[in-house]
Amino acid sequence: MQRVYFLIVVVFGLTAAAFGQTTSSDSQTLRALLNEVRELRQVLQSSLTRIQSAQILLSRLQIQELAVTRASQHLDEARSELAEVQAVLKSEAAEIKHFEDEVRNAAENAAQVEEALKRVKSDLEASTNLERQRQATEIEAEEQLRTEQDKLNSLETQLDELVKNMDNPGEPSGRVPR
Repeated sequence: MQRVYFLIVVVFGLTAAAFGQTTSSDSQTLRALLNEVRELRQVLQSSLTRIQSAQILLSRLQIQELAVTRASQHLDEARSELAEVQAVLKSEAAEIKHFEDEVRNAAENAAQVEEALKRVKSDLEASTNLERQRQATEIEAEEQLRTEQDKLNSLETQLDELVKNMDNPGEPSGRVPR
């Protein structure tokens, strides 16, 4: 009879010990799985944030490239207009020299030549003023182009950093595009 009691105690004791170990093992496995799911969620959120940042930065880059293109076209137009005025200036200066030479050579047509000379000198003065205006426009266009190119370079640098950070997902991202 004692053997029977002993056998019952041993069987129930081993069964209880086995159930205790299984529960402990299952909860550890569940905790490990839960931790891994949380880590995966964090990595996914980080990746999504970087993708959104990249999309924003790419949009800003495209807009800035358009601004640089417009500034460059404006500078080209200003240079072209300045070149036209400078060509007119050269022509008018040559015409003045021609009339001055004629004034010296022909006394009989002096009144007509003097009048033409005054007209050409007036045109030369107007063209000189226009040249100054066009030079100021060119300088302003060059400054605008430099400013837009600097902005574009900054955006390209930010994009390079973002791509670099995407290659190393474990590192925190640097700057967030503005």
